[in-house]
Amino acid sequence: MATEKKTIRLLILEDSQNEAERLVSLFRNSGRATRVHRLTSSDDLAEALQQSWDLLISAPHSENLDPNEALGAIRRQAKDIPVIQLLEGNDLDDITEALALGAQDALPQGQDERLILIANRELANLEERRARRRAEISLREIEKRCQLLLESSVDAIAYVHEGMHIYANRSYLQLFGYDDAEDLEGMPMIDLIAGCDQTSFKDFLKNYHSAETQDHLTCQGVKTDGLQFKARMELSPATYDGEPCIQVVIRTETGNAELEERLREISSQDLVTGLYNRTYFLELMDSAAERAVTVGQPTSLAYLKIDQYAAQLADLGIAELDMLFADVANLLRGHFPADAQLARFGDDVFSVLQPGVTPEQAQPLLADLLRKVESHLFEVNGRTVQITLSIGVAGLNEKTPKAQEVIDRAHRCADELSAGNAIALYNPAQELAAAANRGNIVAMLRQALENNSFRLLFQPIISLRGDNHEHYEVLLRLLNPQGEEIPPSEFLNAAREAGLAEKVDRWVFLHSIKLLAEHRSKGHSTRLFVHLSLASLQDQTLLPWLSVALQAARLPADTLVFQIAEPDAINYLKQAKALTQGLAELHCRVALSQFGCAVNPFNTLKHLNVDFVKVDGSYAQDLSKAENQEALKTLLASLHSQAKLTIVPFVETASVLATLWQAGVNYIQGYYLQGPSQSMDYEFSADE
Repeated sequence: MATEKKTIRLLILEDSQNEAERLVSLFRNSGRATRVHRLTSSDDLAEALQQSWDLLISAPHSENLDPNEALGAIRRQAKDIPVIQLLEGNDLDDITEALALGAQDALPQGQDERLILIANRELANLEERRARRRAEISLREIEKRCQLLLESSVDAIAYVHEGMHIYANRSYLQLFGYDDAEDLEGMPMIDLIAGCDQTSFKDFLKNYHSAETQDHLTCQGVKTDGLQFKARMELSPATYDGEPCIQVVIRTETGNAELEERLREISSQDLVTGLYNRTYFLELMDSAAERAVTVGQPTSLAYLKIDQYAAQLADLGIAELDMLFADVANLLRGHFPADAQLARFGDDVFSVLQPGVTPEQAQPLLADLLRKVESHLFEVNGRTVQITLSIGVAGLNEKTPKAQEVIDRAHRCADELSAGNAIALYNPAQELAAAANRGNIVAMLRQALENNSFRLLFQPIISLRGDNHEHYEVLLRLLNPQGEEIPPSEFLNAAREAGLAEKVDRWVFLHSIKLLAEHRSKGHSTRLFVHLSLASLQDQTLLPWLSVALQAARLPADTLVFQIAEPDAINYLKQAKALTQGLAELHCRVALSQFGCAVNPFNTLKHLNVDFVKVDGSYAQDLSKAENQEALKTLLASLHSQAKLTIVPFVETASVLATLWQAGVNYIQGYYLQGPSQSMDYEFSADE
């Protein structure tokens, strides 16, 4: 799944305020929350560069500040701010000059789609550079801690480069009888090996990097006083002070080394099959992920699931299944090359790592395995058993996330092969759809945002007082892959928890504005009520974004009514106050919904610039009772005294209309009038 885009800090060098706002709207419409500063002078640039910025977009020319001066200032101060230079034309010399001066890219002004693509690329590169710098700092801290661990380790550890000591810890010095590390620096390691073992040590060190050589050697070590001791050396590649070298760990031979090695071997094996066990295989996965990132070695992971395992277990029992799986393990050993790493990953799952092989390259061998397993007749206590496999395949490469995520991908691919005896390769493009098919609501939301597949419904809000405008409330619906509606409470909560609420709101705003413009162009005097989520209530970039969107659609701002829920307004009153004031300055209208359930609802109303108040639906329930009618009339009277237009929702029967009319309600809404519809087709004239 795609990573959430964070707010970008954008510098714009552009004399025209309108053009600068247009550029900002491009980013916001592409889903980028943006904080912007427009450069107006050299002093302004100097002050701005005291802060952190993510991107500079420069117009071809500026009377206030030469673009070349801005590039030079960024270069002199060694600021990591990508610069995109806009040009009047597509002249290659101009492009070359801009790149030579330090711009990351240059393109003709007006190529908006290309500009966003370039900006996204540069922002991604910037984030990677910042992550690398953070990693370097973290690495230095880790190196310091490792140095402390080396010094305090009870194991004798040294680093050797071209046969010479470049570092030895305290335990190593004590083992060989030295008092000072300087006595060992530059000394050949062979001088610490008994003469009878020096030839084998030379050969071992010379051939250490070849695949056939073991990583350990048993020999006689020599102390400074001439005493010899039996030692086991374990070698591994390492770096010290940035230089490649060999780490040597020496343990004195105690007679238990063979037992320890056997125990280590056993701890990494599955006792039934003799293959690696899950724990050790996860370590192999981590190593493969590291190699993929550091040296670019691809690796293919195959997740082999036994089909109809539950039926086999019920039919054969555990003991017989163990015999079957031992035979399967032997078949796998004979099928895969020697460098493949095989494991029993779960009760009914085997896994295979193939270093240096991509999933596409692994597919033919896995297809052969399917045919071989399907045709093989396994024998269990005299019975013939046949099985099939479902194989999911995912790759580790230089962009590999955590190893566990690769396992999850292969696992999902195998699980989605409902028919069995088949192979599925992980496809990033299909991941979102697959997650949505599995019922993942967040995946459905992302898919709907990408494919514009939300559904907007419109429910009329009817005037009881002769208002000439046509009012509709906009309601959002999300369909699952089977075409069924997800309850709004479920997907809206999921959007909030996943950080997608702002994006969903803006999708609704944009499409509402578009549909409203089309509807009004046919002669309708229509207003739309749209909901503001808690995330949008706190979004400081919403107002400028709305201003640009309304201007682009050429819509009167008062044709949109932004609806805020009373509980959200109470909990975030300061933000709600600022937002309603800003909306009023844009000439948009504001409605406060679910009103009347707070301890003191009118206290909230004092702080907000609100045009409409939609009372809570509970006030419209059981209006046949006198006390309920009185409560509603009292609430409405207080609202009307403050010149608020009132809306009563959930009008379900004709019997309440007379009560609502007498109470002075301005607008009503409910299924009795019309339920939500995909069209704005209510005949308002019929109610006049």
